[in-house]
Amino acid sequence: MIVVMKPDATPEQVQHVCEKVKELGLTPHVSKGVERTVIGIIGEEDKIRAKPLEVFPGVESVTPIQKPYKLASRHFKHEPTVIEMGNGATIGGKKVAVMAGPCSVEGRDMLINVAKEVHQAGALFLRGGAFKPRTSPYSFQGLGEEGLKLLREAADKEGMLVVTEVMDTRTVELVSRYADMLQIGARNMQNFDLLKEAGMSKKPVLLKRGLSATISELILSAEYLLAKGNFKVALCERGIRTFETATRNTIDINAIPVLKQETHLPVIVDPSHGTGKWEYVIPIARSAIAAGADGLMIEVHPNPEEALSDGPQSLIPKKFRRLMQEIRPIAEAVGRQV
Repeated sequence: MIVVMKPDATPEQVQHVCEKVKELGLTPHVSKGVERTVIGIIGEEDKIRAKPLEVFPGVESVTPIQKPYKLASRHFKHEPTVIEMGNGATIGGKKVAVMAGPCSVEGRDMLINVAKEVHQAGALFLRGGAFKPRTSPYSFQGLGEEGLKLLREAADKEGMLVVTEVMDTRTVELVSRYADMLQIGARNMQNFDLLKEAGMSKKPVLLKRGLSATISELILSAEYLLAKGNFKVALCERGIRTFETATRNTIDINAIPVLKQETHLPVIVDPSHGTGKWEYVIPIARSAIAAGADGLMIEVHPNPEEALSDGPQSLIPKKFRRLMQEIRPIAEAVGRQV
């Protein structure tokens, strides 16, 4: 249910509605737009019908939301969300956010060198896995807290922000100490306990689409984060599993405009996991920006042949610089900046 307040509604009137909603055992979420304040109400709609909110001072209209997702909906917040990250970096808005780095944190020197290379090329976010979910239990699983420390050190040297994956409710607090943004991986998209914990952390979250998840399922997973009061959420299209075998996954370019229309949340595209082959990363990055993506997540490694994970999809720094050069004119053509 959405309560739209009148343009001249006072803060006291907004607070009064919120208090009455809480008395009904429901949860109000306030979104202040440019012209109006909107209150999203989560809970049993029958309770709301028992108390006609339309008669409250300052209320303009009360509308039920037909979509299964409420707080992520454009009905709740019409203006696109812009996540303020610090250091002048944002996710959403005019500037395209670029996250780059190795798939896994493998060591100090390599990570510091990659951070320097990608930052000089224009990336403001350093990505890298300290905890790695792998298909095989015998594959490299990451360096754990030591990897987090290396990420923080490398990012701080370059004035960058850290985005890294959290895999377990037990490590949300640990990862939050080092990371500026928590990544929920594709395999954990519907790990609802993890989503709740990440939501309560209030850290910005990058939520990746599951391997076989529909767009609606992705948005509903984001709803878990928003329902815990964390509105600093970005969605990530990273390719889905289809019958096609020419690439590792199939990047769903359609998802970008659909998500932008359905939700107010920023949309990031990961062409590295989406294709699984470095040759296709740059073309897909170009198409993602043209389609309206708010950012890119790119894997970069100085020696992909020796990478401990996902070497075939990693760009060498020289190729990453080329990617940045090629997306700039496209971003300008659609009213964005890189």
